[in-house]
Amino acid sequence: MSHLSSTRLAIGLAIGLTSLLAPALAHAHDKEPIGDAVNELPLFDAHMHYKEPAWQQFPVESIVELMDRNGVAMALVSSTSDEGTIMLWEYAPNRIVPELRPYHGNAGSSNWSKSSGMGDYLAERLEAYPHEGIGEFHIHRLDTSDEPFFRTVIGLAKAKDIYLHVHSDSEPIRWLYSLDSDVKIIWAHAGLGEAAAGVYALMDEFPELVADTSLKEHAILGYDGKLDPEWEQIIFAFQDRLMVGSDTWINGQWENYTSIMDSNRAWLAKLPEDVARKIAYQNAERLFGREISMEQIGTR
Repeated sequence: MSHLSSTRLAIGLAIGLTSLLAPALAHAHDKEPIGDAVNELPLFDAHMHYKEPAWQQFPVESIVELMDRNGVAMALVSSTSDEGTIMLWEYAPNRIVPELRPYHGNAGSSNWSKSSGMGDYLAERLEAYPHEGIGEFHIHRLDTSDEPFFRTVIGLAKAKDIYLHVHSDSEPIRWLYSLDSDVKIIWAHAGLGEAAAGVYALMDEFPELVADTSLKEHAILGYDGKLDPEWEQIIFAFQDRLMVGSDTWINGQWENYTSIMDSNRAWLAKLPEDVARKIAYQNAERLFGREISMEQIGTR
């Protein structure tokens, strides 16, 4: 079956499942939304970068202060270069879950998988530091000739029992699972440009797939202040596999960090307390073996 055919089939199945979810959604709506009490929940920021352009303007202590100010108890951090992640982790080891971004030197988002020595670089950094993921990395356009390299990357991740944090559309995610069905994947931005129907289809197709919703806040919560109906179905169907995030990929995101996290709390506020807690921090507790609470605020 071609990728296009399988995608159409998956989307068709997702649409069919929507009707099956209706009773569950109706039951969920019987529960009161958490509302303003969402501000009492700790957040796990599942998509944070501490890239070199931020190091001078936002020293490590200011990053943790921003987290404190916004009730972010812990964050999954990757950086260009990895030194940024390690600086932040060494400053606040109880607040930072480090992951290894491949980008360094001349290796960037468009060429990292073809850069000489990349496999050795990843292996050396994984041995030197306690990274709990490889990524966030981009697959802008799937090139199946990269299969030997990605088998190496998958092998490194499985040896450490850690995640691949993948920025791509649906096709590369399916391809990675075809290489190894047991690989652990966090889908960055829930596909970013992927339509809600495609997000539902992929997460339904792969029951272990996890996604962060960074940059999706305004798709999830419309300007009318209500949850987007398609995203509402995704949230309730996959409430055990979603996490919020900020994506501080440029300094402007640090400058707007409070409004970004407020936007995340705004859509979490529309959910029942048990669902909001899962997505805010409990899923991360399970996935990364951590205890996350507001008591971490103000600590390192």
